[in-house]
Amino acid sequence: MSESIEDQPGDAVPASQKSTWTQFIKSIANVSGDLSSLTAPPFILSPVSLTEFPAYWCERPDLFATIAEGKTPEDRARRVLKWFISTLKGQYTSRNETMGSEKKPLNPVLGELFYGHWPDRDGRGLTTLVVEQVSHHPPITAYHIANPSRGITLQGHNAQKTSFSGGNIIVKQVGHATLTVSLRDGKKEDYLITLPRLRIEGLWYGSPYIELTESSYIQSSSGWLSTIKYQGKGYFSGKSHSFKADLTPPIGSGSSYRASSFEGQWNTTSKNLRTGAVFTDVTGPKEEVTVGPVDDQTEWESRRLWHKVAKGIRESDFETAAREKGRIENEQRQRRRDEATAGTTWELKHFTHEDDDPLYERLGRLFKLVPPTEDVYVFKNNGPTFEDA
Repeated sequence: MSESIEDQPGDAVPASQKSTWTQFIKSIANVSGDLSSLTAPPFILSPVSLTEFPAYWCERPDLFATIAEGKTPEDRARRVLKWFISTLKGQYTSRNETMGSEKKPLNPVLGELFYGHWPDRDGRGLTTLVVEQVSHHPPITAYHIANPSRGITLQGHNAQKTSFSGGNIIVKQVGHATLTVSLRDGKKEDYLITLPRLRIEGLWYGSPYIELTESSYIQSSSGWLSTIKYQGKGYFSGKSHSFKADLTPPIGSGSSYRASSFEGQWNTTSKNLRTGAVFTDVTGPKEEVTVGPVDDQTEWESRRLWHKVAKGIRESDFETAAREKGRIENEQRQRRRDEATAGTTWELKHFTHEDDDPLYERLGRLFKLVPPTEDVYVFKNNGPTFEDA
């Protein structure tokens, strides 16, 4: 960002919010550590809680389901890579299309829940989603996605460490996901999925957007490894949201296997560099997760919990949004004070915390992952009953 913070913000910031936005940018620039405690102006907030974001992992449920159709370890590893790349648009650029720019999601409260499913269509099987906010400080979201009829499960957790550098917000995503595929011979194939780093640009104009940076990995227990490198405009394809992914065979597998490379934009299309064939195409429609009516939800479910805040944001009633958001946050603080007084701690509903993840360690050693271990939130298999439709 070449502009000084003494300049005036751009036209993307509502006139009534320019002073607030200027102060917010200055407050970001003056923080040397994590930015998670800062309160963003209401007009830059998304009406969606961060607990809903794991639904982006499966907004193309057909790709998720077809992983199990791979006939060989290489084929399945390629399908996992294709599915993963196809999840990135929803996670990192969909707000640009629907809201004009990237918006800051609502910070979930401890114990917040989100349930949803994708119905069985054309024999792909029912896919279910259970999400729980398992920590507030630091904010950590745990999730479990399953397609039982195809024998596919995804389990993971995600947190963020944010800082300010060079006029941009830098987000280090903490956590990982593991994908398990039950094979027809009774064996299982596991995949460790690490998360890319983010760089949020366009802050000064009040029109933030996300670029993915550095690399992430998908390591299969079969030995196949996907290395995904991310860059912005002017690198691989000369366009924003660019990536290049290399799928490499197990070490020592011999000359019968060769690496495959894929390149393009993770928010539009990519191709197989060897054959020229289309690899991913996310320009078509996606499939929204099916969620129960707000009135039927419990008080801890996201859309009911944040209903008034979301309504205020969507209607540009920022005064109401800020007031209701403050009320929820104050109630959260009071619960923690009450627990401290009583000497109790919050009990998780759907997940159990473990200090280390043996699967992470085993698969991480295959490609010398650093750090050598991470904690894990294990699903208790006690999710709600989902009605297929």
